[in-house]
Amino acid sequence: MTKLNEIRDNEGSHKGRMRVGRGPGSGKGKTSGRGVKGQKSRTGVSLLGFEGGQMPLYMRMPKRGFNNPFALKFAEVNLWRLQAAVDAGKLDAAKPIDGAALKAAGVIRRELDGVRLLGEGELKAKLDLTVYSATAGAAKAVEAAGGKLTQTRPVKTEA
Repeated sequence: MTKLNEIRDNEGSHKGRMRVGRGPGSGKGKTSGRGVKGQKSRTGVSLLGFEGGQMPLYMRMPKRGFNNPFALKFAEVNLWRLQAAVDAGKLDAAKPIDGAALKAAGVIRRELDGVRLLGEGELKAKLDLTVYSATAGAAKAVEAAGGKLTQTRPVKTEA
């Protein structure tokens, strides 16, 4: 019976790390595997994107577009995904459905800034949905199936 203080790894199961710059006998002595001379043989060198003083490619390319820092990101859900979740028994059509219910059912991974309902596919189930926004086609499809759609998107007012 082995004691706790006698437990060891098997011989050869761990390979020691390479110690560079420890003499010619080590196989990685003198230049430590960096070749010879020059800037790249030194420590702390980053030459990525440097083209010898010529304007680098990433700066020669024109800038395009605009990235709005205030844009909202939505979890998008199509009608067919809702219908598939209802058919699989993951969503209860009798209960109200919101972002938290969709996340719990595995329809969306995370709510982000809200859920947006898209109109691809067919909806047969009568659902009581609460989402941030929906396309006109999706809203029409939910109403046609006998369901109710509530959108929490704030209404824009003219200043």
